[in-house]
Amino acid sequence: MIRAGILGATGYAGAELVRLLLGHPAARVAALGSKNFEGRALSELYPAYAGLCDAVCGEQDAVIEKSDVVFAALPSGLSQEIAWQCRQAGRLFIDMGADFRLEREEDYKKWYGGGFRHPELHAQAAYGLPELFRESIRGARLIANPGCYATAVPLALAPALKAGLVSPQGIVADCASGMTGSGRGLKQSAHFAERNESMTPYKAGCHRHTPEMEQTLRRVCGRDVKLTFVPHLLPVSRGILATCYARLAPGVSMRQVREAYGAAWGGERFVRLLPEGSAADIRNVRLSNFCDVSLHLDAHTHTLIAVSALDNMVKGAAGQAVQNMNLALGLDEAAGLTAAPPAF
Repeated sequence: MIRAGILGATGYAGAELVRLLLGHPAARVAALGSKNFEGRALSELYPAYAGLCDAVCGEQDAVIEKSDVVFAALPSGLSQEIAWQCRQAGRLFIDMGADFRLEREEDYKKWYGGGFRHPELHAQAAYGLPELFRESIRGARLIANPGCYATAVPLALAPALKAGLVSPQGIVADCASGMTGSGRGLKQSAHFAERNESMTPYKAGCHRHTPEMEQTLRRVCGRDVKLTFVPHLLPVSRGILATCYARLAPGVSMRQVREAYGAAWGGERFVRLLPEGSAADIRNVRLSNFCDVSLHLDAHTHTLIAVSALDNMVKGAAGQAVQNMNLALGLDEAAGLTAAPPAF
């Protein structure tokens, strides 16, 4: 069995990794790390895991020593030295933060305020969006797990951009996320009285996932891509709904668009292209690694409306990390990720 270690195991993404790995046929949770809860059992913090994962959270070095693959579910800025340590120890490292997502150091400095401490590691890092970059992930030893929005938006837009069916300029990504996306830490905006019966934008036009999405779409279509990204908070626990608007090229029909999306996503295990007339809904992907995509036309402005829905804790975080582990280690890509979403 593959020994999996999780740093930041007591956060939402780390705890979700535990849930998924408990059902993995070829991997087991070998060690957990938590700076804030060292010495405490995970099941003490998450009673749902009682009798399933009673492992006690330890310190970072012990987690790396006991593991074949190390997942870092940590805030941005904390993973670069851990990645170096894992490289020296011969461990597969999957970073669920942003430290290795951006290819250009100037972008990382602009959006995250840091630099590349080990440029050679950044050059080796594979960007872990399997549906677009599968071959670069196979056999990789350092994987940058994409952000949740930076998964949903490219999966909604990539086929149209790659086929040249829409303009790469003037794209709008209007997205909404469940509250787990903002993390487990307590803040005023997370209180029930603040979020219940509420929907509000945040970081409009300045969210850190913007350059990551543009980078991915640029790689897909080979052209510079500019988009306006506005995320919103929904009073739900899980889910991301990305409603993306892109101007269709002159003469392009929805039949051509659907053909391009069918060719791109028809053979994918975790991306489901919905039939004409259906709309993506976060309820239908909850607790699963699926991303549902629906396509719509604004005939008045000749605009494609591409909508994607995913669970921000699974395909947008822990599930995609497991998918990347499977690819890197030569396992069935869907191992541990076959649970169906609940029907209601």
